[in-house]
Amino acid sequence: MDRAVQAHEVASAIDTSSLDSKANAAWADCLKFSKDTIKQINRSMSSTSKDDVQTWLSAAMANQQTCQNGFNDLGSSFPLGSPFLSYNISELLSNSLAMNNAMALKKSGGSPRSLSDGFPKWMSATHRKLLRSSNTNANLVVAKDGSGSYTTISEAIAAATNQSSGTSRFVIHVKAGIYNETVETSMNNLMITGDGIGATIITGSKNVHDGFTTPQSATFGFVARDMTFQNTAGPEKQQAVAFLSGSDHSVLYRCSFEGYQDTLCVLSQRQFYRNCDIYGTIDFIFGDAIAVFQQCNIYVRKPMTGQANTVTAQGRAKPDENTGITIHDSVVTAAPDLKPVQGSFQSYLGRPWQEYSRTVFMKTSLDSVIDPAGWLEWNESAFPLSTLYYGEYKNTGTGADVSGRVEWPGYRVITNASEASMFTVGSFLGGDSWIPPTGVPYTPGL
Repeated sequence: MDRAVQAHEVASAIDTSSLDSKANAAWADCLKFSKDTIKQINRSMSSTSKDDVQTWLSAAMANQQTCQNGFNDLGSSFPLGSPFLSYNISELLSNSLAMNNAMALKKSGGSPRSLSDGFPKWMSATHRKLLRSSNTNANLVVAKDGSGSYTTISEAIAAATNQSSGTSRFVIHVKAGIYNETVETSMNNLMITGDGIGATIITGSKNVHDGFTTPQSATFGFVARDMTFQNTAGPEKQQAVAFLSGSDHSVLYRCSFEGYQDTLCVLSQRQFYRNCDIYGTIDFIFGDAIAVFQQCNIYVRKPMTGQANTVTAQGRAKPDENTGITIHDSVVTAAPDLKPVQGSFQSYLGRPWQEYSRTVFMKTSLDSVIDPAGWLEWNESAFPLSTLYYGEYKNTGTGADVSGRVEWPGYRVITNASEASMFTVGSFLGGDSWIPPTGVPYTPGL
């Protein structure tokens, strides 16, 4: 904690006027992430839950990596003597993760934070009701035509920040329309609802090619329902995020995420996606969260000539992080623009962004868009192939044939149900008790 505070204080006091615009953009991200690292360490010190501590320390580690990635994305280098690298924070976090992991008792079916009624049990009955209801009573209404409280989402969130008590869920309803704005919030207990996929659309076009870091390119960045998030920069603009979440206990229900490279950033902490559509080309579901996608449709789009598609790029950098991506009971298929020419492009389930990348596809329909090898090396680098964990369990479809899969030490065809169960919503997000179906569709285990 002392090192993190020192780094942030020193970085905040540095005059960055001599840096070019790209380095300044990356520096601004690092300041934000270093501040969040202090928050995550504080939370970790005040919790008695080993699962919570591991999640929040993993988030702090993700912040360190994301800070460095910003400079790399923009082709810039860290200024000499940068406090973000000078205080040994990553190594100290790695040590803390290892110690906490060693102290944690082995789970036998998880902990009480499981799914209830298809949603995480840590959500109250009132919050689950909000997600299920088609007639949510909103605190504020956003409407392009002026019929609501505000005409932009950013204005509504600014007002909500002042009005919210912080203890009860604050609901903003966004009526049908196209909202061309970049929205950012760190507000607690916020829920945003729309009028449905394709009806309520939040759109933007920021991208790395035009000088924004990958996090800064996000159109939206908790709990959301019945909305579309899109980035229209196109495949030629490289990384262009449509939605970024670094909030713990995120629930995204019946939402669509539309972009090309880096569409959906599951940055850190615990995230649950249900009945969602995700469109993209390269690494279009990426990040270092504990993220589970259930009954989602994943659409691989047409990339630039000469490019290969990769559905996932998971960013677990240390072996003691509890992070990973699970795709469960979902569908992976070619989007309409790719389908006629899918034979001209190779598409893969994922590639290892960091050394301990972890991704599992379970009971998911994989059609012929997926290359027989299944997985792709990161820029032809073999460094993570023995340390990653990539698994497939009982997938179906033409693309699910594992006979031609990669022969990496870290890749495995999972045949044991108990091993696969480690990556279900209950176990991976921390759950051991389930409530019988109540009308909201969900899969409690495998």
